[in-house]
Amino acid sequence: MTKNIINLLNITSTIKEIGVKSLEGKRISVEEAVLLFEEANLSFLGMLADAICRAKNGTRVCYIRNSHIEPTNICIHHCRFCSYSARQTGNAWESDHDEMLKQVSSLELNIRELHITGGVHPGRDLNYYGELLKKIKEIRPDIHVKAFSAIEIDYMIKKAGLSYIEGLTFLKGCGLDAIPGGGAEIFDEEIRKQICDDKTSSSNWLLIHEIAHNIGLSSNATMLYGHLETYEHRVDHMNRLRALQDKTGGFNAFIPLKFKNQNNEFSYLKETTIIEDLKNFAISRIFLDNFTHIKSYWPALGRNIAQLSLSFGVDDLDGTINDSTKIYSLAGAEDQNPSMNESEMCELITQAGKIPYERDGAYNEIS
Repeated sequence: MTKNIINLLNITSTIKEIGVKSLEGKRISVEEAVLLFEEANLSFLGMLADAICRAKNGTRVCYIRNSHIEPTNICIHHCRFCSYSARQTGNAWESDHDEMLKQVSSLELNIRELHITGGVHPGRDLNYYGELLKKIKEIRPDIHVKAFSAIEIDYMIKKAGLSYIEGLTFLKGCGLDAIPGGGAEIFDEEIRKQICDDKTSSSNWLLIHEIAHNIGLSSNATMLYGHLETYEHRVDHMNRLRALQDKTGGFNAFIPLKFKNQNNEFSYLKETTIIEDLKNFAISRIFLDNFTHIKSYWPALGRNIAQLSLSFGVDDLDGTINDSTKIYSLAGAEDQNPSMNESEMCELITQAGKIPYERDGAYNEIS
């Protein structure tokens, strides 16, 4: 997409100006991003986001061979959108070290990354998870461990009576390589009160990630959209992430996470349309100019929408997963047993006109 093409499109002069500004590599404002949500049509947003994505990553789309461990669904928090916790399912479970280490031992040798996250268990502390990390690294010293959302970290560190930097340094010493982006939800404090009132605050979520970045732990960033928030709330959320990325450069990828409405307190809400999902990806790519990667988490969206998102600014299709996560399955996701092998993932990317490549947990290309 070029500036000349933008001038030929049947769109308002203001939207054209925002498009040209983005193509020139200039940062758009919060107000301009909200205007894109409100007024820009999907085809324009797709062309613009794809052009920006190509400038950053070419036509290449990455994936990883990964697996998830979910230690427990017992949780101290009362998130109204959650379909996963024991409070919602009525079926509490918790895996001990031996059970989780058995999962690690059974992983194929080509699995590059282990993603560990689950409920905030009141009886498990920093030492419990630190010992787990050490044992995992004894079995698989090569595997990249991305573990514990800021919400889990907040609880275990406070329970230990340590500062964030002390707790995160301890976990890093035990074998933690990165932290996932879960728990961000929507940063706006008023919306947060309505959807997850007793959860870690927005400021503490950001602080934990900032400290992690400062001690050499990379992380991802997420946003849960499609519930009570407005466009202004979405852009405010991304703006806070963009500001932290300016400061630390520690985020690997941004992952918009779609709210699913089954088996939770917000079941009365309609889910967002495919058009809205794609618009959200595109504007994420346009606005987050300092993020290299935008990820489409296919277990939440389904394979078809995830494939479509590759034309709307997405260059990361997450991983093979191997049916090792149930968080979105319990919320009514299309794929109840999320798993794709490498061949299926590459075919999905190739069919979208993109070039697949395998990465490791630190986003290095695997030869």
